[in-house]
Amino acid sequence: MGGQAVLEGVMMRGASTWAIAVRKPDGEIAVDVRTVPGWSDKYNSIPVVRGVTSLAESLGLGYRALTWSANQQFPEEERISEKAIGWAVLPVALFFSVIFIAIPALAGHGLSHRVHGSFPVVEGVVRLALFVGYLAAVGSLKDIKRVFQYHGAEHKAIAAYENDVELTPRAAQQFSTAHVRCGTNFLLTVMVVAVLVYSVIPRPNLWFVIASRILLMPLIAGLAYEVIRLAAKNMHRRWVRVLVRPGLWLQRLTTREPSLDQLEVAIASLQAVFTEVQTAEVATRVGRLVPAVAPAV
Repeated sequence: MGGQAVLEGVMMRGASTWAIAVRKPDGEIAVDVRTVPGWSDKYNSIPVVRGVTSLAESLGLGYRALTWSANQQFPEEERISEKAIGWAVLPVALFFSVIFIAIPALAGHGLSHRVHGSFPVVEGVVRLALFVGYLAAVGSLKDIKRVFQYHGAEHKAIAAYENDVELTPRAAQQFSTAHVRCGTNFLLTVMVVAVLVYSVIPRPNLWFVIASRILLMPLIAGLAYEVIRLAAKNMHRRWVRVLVRPGLWLQRLTTREPSLDQLEVAIASLQAVFTEVQTAEVATRVGRLVPAVAPAV
């Protein structure tokens, strides 16, 4: 079970179903349940590739969840399409490409002339510093704080489920807002893996460096996925728990303590996934037990 914070709500994803729960302006909780495309499942046996395809599918679901949650905050006649929001997001994506790819590359290129072999390390440190600074800055904005609270609510609800605790807001509130499978951990792992990969890539000129950073992102994401997957299987080992601590610490910037109302929304999303899965399982069992009846002629 995984999830994502959206505008005034939470998206939860199971193996075959995902659901979004959002608190509307009138206080009502709106819930939408959909089927996971599952096209990435065919690549589950291929290391690295499975990480790229899983990430691509997750990004697609996340974008659709954000669009739906945003539209729930407006009257139906004022809502906009996923395509229109996509065009609005494109300049933002280009801006972040400049911030997190071009600027670190420029910094590494400038300092590597002074300290031989420092390029990938300097580049990685600058990228991490920009990332942490960005999270700290946006975390001070009122609307982003609420998103980070729902992020914390998502983690607490999943923790309550994983610890077999009753799914109520008060019961879930006892858990931490940090979770080892959080996307924040993944992003930090991506930055560390990037330093290692970029260190073996030639750098004939600055334009080649920037192009290589963009083209190698799928490979780096796939390798980071394998690292996270391996760590999840070995959390019983002390040294693994030590290695994942920086990611847990970083989540202090991307999560906030949620209110009981926000936990109620997260739990509604989680329960919607369970309800849909249970309904499908019952329907499957009934289909196996009841023989087909020929239609009357």
